[in-house]
Amino acid sequence: MQATLDRTDLRILATLQTHGRITNAELAAEINLSPSACLRRMQKLEADGVIAGYGARLEPRSLGLGLQAFVRVQLSRHEAEAIDQFTERVAEWDEVVSCYALTGDMDYLLQVYVADLDGFSRFLLDRLLNAAGVADVNTSFVLRTVKASTALPLGNVAV
Repeated sequence: MQATLDRTDLRILATLQTHGRITNAELAAEINLSPSACLRRMQKLEADGVIAGYGARLEPRSLGLGLQAFVRVQLSRHEAEAIDQFTERVAEWDEVVSCYALTGDMDYLLQVYVADLDGFSRFLLDRLLNAAGVADVNTSFVLRTVKASTALPLGNVAV
């Protein structure tokens, strides 16, 4: 169910998307609310599931994860059991940071981070291609990140 938001809620969300470590007092001053009113609104946004959680954005290269790939996967079977088996396996693989079910010629898109090409080869050969039901895999390696944002386009949200 979609939450009902007003302009003040959207200002809170926009500020949190760009300044996630802002204190409640700073946030309240930024959007011109009292700290108690700001805290109540944030708690409601959290309770309504609009704010799904908090976390730090990490720099992959500084952690030795220098290779990012997008892997398109086609399954050989599309019964519920085959899909469940595949998605359960994907959920166990630390290298996969996101997985999307798609329309079109491929069934899934995986975003994968590994140290290097050898790490990707191990992931592909030991995990992905050994997963039951995988019919085809197509990989694109990221050469350069042009834009990577977790911020949602709040300007498109109706109030």
